[in-house]
Amino acid sequence: MKDDPRGPFRHAGQDLESARQLPDTPQARSPAYRLAFDDPDFLLRDELRPVRLQLELLKPQLELDERGINSTVVLFGGARIPRPEAKDSAKSDTLRDMSRYYDEARRFARLITERSVETNCTENVIVTGGGPGVMEAGNLGASEAGGCSIGLNIVLPHEQVPNEYVTPELCFNFHYFGIRKMHFLLRAKAIAVFPGGFGTLDELFESLTLIQTGRMEQVPVLLFGEEFWRDIVNWEALAKAGTISAEDLSLFRFVETAEEALDVIDGWDKTGRRGTIPGR
Repeated sequence: MKDDPRGPFRHAGQDLESARQLPDTPQARSPAYRLAFDDPDFLLRDELRPVRLQLELLKPQLELDERGINSTVVLFGGARIPRPEAKDSAKSDTLRDMSRYYDEARRFARLITERSVETNCTENVIVTGGGPGVMEAGNLGASEAGGCSIGLNIVLPHEQVPNEYVTPELCFNFHYFGIRKMHFLLRAKAIAVFPGGFGTLDELFESLTLIQTGRMEQVPVLLFGEEFWRDIVNWEALAKAGTISAEDLSLFRFVETAEEALDVIDGWDKTGRRGTIPGR
């Protein structure tokens, strides 16, 4: 992300460096004298929220564009699902049993990334929330395949750090949940959703809503673990009540294994947009 070297104007970085070399006088020390883009107090004002939203949208967008990343495969899932070798320390028997999804997410990401590597990591790049659990498994699988992966982390009140398998140059940090969720889907060609909690449910239903309303193409939505998802959501009851269309139940597929998920992706033939999606 550099200024055009052919432009006639002085680079902003040059002025920034010059401004930091000013004499130590009351005028130069005054917050009013800071360059606007180098003034945290100014940038953090409530009135500057629209600017911060724009910056948070632009920074990852420009970086991914410059690296030539055209499409992604999104991997959502619970942060609390343990690694298989650490499953005995899980907080519940259910979470301990869910450690198998860590391995499945890892395998799914590895298989997807093997395809991505063939495009020099410009297509089908794995993107996760960058945290632990299923997210870590996804980034780990991509790393094992010799490819790159994206991590979209977010600042939380408790400690939150990116997992060690995210490609460092593609590891982003967010303040706004809304902008982060937008970046998950901007390049998505498929969405894999593993068992998880509130965050995973939020991401799943946001994605389904965008597809259902035609604001997004009908990309494959893969729900790993049919028993879990049927326990959590009574999908048929929604259709029976009329709060969704019966056709909406075809917007996603239940899968159990990475190989089954790839078969669904490869055989996906739904490309509807608003006005052509069944039941609309």
